[in-house]
Amino acid sequence: MDKQRPVVITGVSRGLGLALARQFAARGFSVVGCSRDARDTERLQEELGNKHLFLPCDVSDARSVFDFSEHVLSEFGAPVYLINNAALINPSAPLWEQEPTDLASLFEVNLLGVCLLIKAFVPAMIAESSESFVINLSSGWGRSTSPNVASYCASKWGIEGLTKALATELPNHVSAVPLNPGIIDTAMLQSCFGESSSDYPKPEAWAELAFQTIIELDERANGLSLSVPSM
Repeated sequence: MDKQRPVVITGVSRGLGLALARQFAARGFSVVGCSRDARDTERLQEELGNKHLFLPCDVSDARSVFDFSEHVLSEFGAPVYLINNAALINPSAPLWEQEPTDLASLFEVNLLGVCLLIKAFVPAMIAESSESFVINLSSGWGRSTSPNVASYCASKWGIEGLTKALATELPNHVSAVPLNPGIIDTAMLQSCFGESSSDYPKPEAWAELAFQTIIELDERANGLSLSVPSM
């Protein structure tokens, strides 16, 4: 895979996004990432150095996304991997008890944000005329359901459908994959599972498997619902 082209990762300041950024950087890729909090991106920039670029960006805001993409495309060119990782989960509660503002924020980040990043980067990936991948992080809850996380399930089922439809629209050299990361001990999981989340792998160990899964992708993966192997 072409390490001269960047890997773009959203939600890069913590959890799976942070672990992936560190893993790709350690393997020689240039990593470009975004997070809402400028202090988080500044800390990551200092940690990983000037080969990489980390900027504040609200993925649910079109102007913020397009400003981010213009900066990235002018400095680094089209990404070899666009990894849409940024996501929110609802406070655990039955759907009828969830606040409308929470529902709106969740769908704006989890679905609209992915659409905006695709709109911002995919035309350049198509124009590049070499192999590249849109990887939208799904979830086990994008393929099954549980109580008290209905809105999150809906958003991740949406990611599955969105990505599979996108896969039918892309030229042969660009592939789209909904990728289930598995059950990982992140703050998001802790909000649902409590202390039992510690029974699951940490993001740092997971990222090694995720990296290998991603770099082994080829055009045959286009539109397939894939998962990072369990540890």
